[in-house]
Amino acid sequence: MSSPPPSPGVARSAAAVNADIRALVLSCGGWLYGEARERYEALRDEWTVACARERMLGDVVTAA
Repeated sequence: MSSPPPSPGVARSAAAVNADIRALVLSCGGWLYGEARERYEALRDEWTVACARERMLGDVVTAA
């Protein structure tokens, strides 16, 4: 399954968070209920913050 939540104050990259989201969704067969849904929502929020931080810092990597 996906990795555990990061320690407070540790900022992960959007790519790392996205990898955890993908792993979670795959592990659940695409159906997110209960704890899996809560974990997804937390990861989604973390990913949103990471994307904003990377845009602000100019660390955005564009897909080929």
